[in-house]
Amino acid sequence: MASGQPRDRSLETLTDIQIKREAPLAAAEDNMHDLDFDHEHAQLTEADKEAMAKFIWAQETVELNTIGIDIGSSTSHLLFAKVTLQRQSQGLSSRFLVTKREVVHRSPIMLTPFVTDGTIDAHALDHFIHDAYKEAGVKRSDIDSGAVILTGEAIKRKNARAIDELFADQAGKFVCATAGHKLECTLAAHGSGAVALSKQRQNVVLHVDIGGGTTKLALIEKGIIKSVSAFAVGGRLVAQDGKGEWTRVDQSAWMVAQDLGLETDKKTLTDPAVRQKIATRLAVLAVDQIMGGPTDKLGRDLELTDPLDRSITPDTLTFSGGVSEYIFETESKDFGDIARMLAMEVRNGLKARSKMKVVDPGNRIRATVIGASQFTVQVSGKTIYLSSPEVLPVHNVPVVPIGVDLSGTIDPDKVAAAITQKFEQLDIDPGGRMAVSFTWAGDPEYSRLAACAKGILRSE
Repeated sequence: MASGQPRDRSLETLTDIQIKREAPLAAAEDNMHDLDFDHEHAQLTEADKEAMAKFIWAQETVELNTIGIDIGSSTSHLLFAKVTLQRQSQGLSSRFLVTKREVVHRSPIMLTPFVTDGTIDAHALDHFIHDAYKEAGVKRSDIDSGAVILTGEAIKRKNARAIDELFADQAGKFVCATAGHKLECTLAAHGSGAVALSKQRQNVVLHVDIGGGTTKLALIEKGIIKSVSAFAVGGRLVAQDGKGEWTRVDQSAWMVAQDLGLETDKKTLTDPAVRQKIATRLAVLAVDQIMGGPTDKLGRDLELTDPLDRSITPDTLTFSGGVSEYIFETESKDFGDIARMLAMEVRNGLKARSKMKVVDPGNRIRATVIGASQFTVQVSGKTIYLSSPEVLPVHNVPVVPIGVDLSGTIDPDKVAAAITQKFEQLDIDPGGRMAVSFTWAGDPEYSRLAACAKGILRSE
């Protein structure tokens, strides 16, 4: 440091402070008490106390700048956020938990661009993301973590994986995933606020996310997601192209039209009455799934996952996704699709069949992108050991959180079964590279650690 330049006391460490306090004591040992434990007369100055507080805060707190990029079948958008994590204890296996989430910037919402051959327009998306960074006043190097997620019908596009990896490479330190339907259910439930609502009210919530191509369900008990499912009903299954012609008809809309005996050429779909019939039939199928009632053959054909586990009964219904903007009447404009028609029919159908209280969880069309930006981050405690540091950093590794009870005797078979179950829930290939996360309970004894490790190996 240059001579005469004032020192920033916030950069002092505890060692700096300790040396300052102990130096005068070493020069006056005769005045020390002859005791078997440390005993100091020196008093901390206010500046020393401030420096110590800042040092402790830095050791116990982590602040991360995060981003979520959601490329969906209907819309695409970004969300920048700041996440604060704090260590919860001073124990051997202490861990960091998220204590604060702050939205920094929301990008505009754009209709996901597709080119004539059915692929996603990577060039248009690249410009959109570049502009979003510029509007937010954020550099790519400022981002600590985040997620780029392809969801809904966008997953099916033949260049989806290439798009996913392209933006992960460009955007920095990313969790990168082509989200399976079950993972999207989880992200939407968290990002919408439904999980927090269930935890706050200590009740059972059924969350419904209706997007452009799919509907996702999440059954939540006291803040814990118990079951998820998805089916192919959405507000953009029938839509106009750039010329305003009704040329987009996704597979599930075509199946509904066939069931109704309707044609799906652009001339026929120009008639609002035809689109209304398709939307009404889709709404009936959606309400059947939401209510857990019997479904017909068409309803079963549109299922994308196993049906929702109905072992507990929800008392509150929440919605997110683009269609929810119409359900809660926060949007009235049409965007060249059947979303508004579908929303009205779903709302009317639920009024006739459901007694559940309907609650706006707080985040609607942006639920999945909020889930991606704020609920894909975790920081470990202080017991990390890495024998080969050169293997890091590792990017684009999905994390499999398992909910097995590790408080007592650890059964390797139960650990393996829990991991396998999560593979299925999150649509993760068990043969790929991944990380496994779990909450440790009890002493980290060798026998217990070994049993857990055996379970992880058996899940391969």
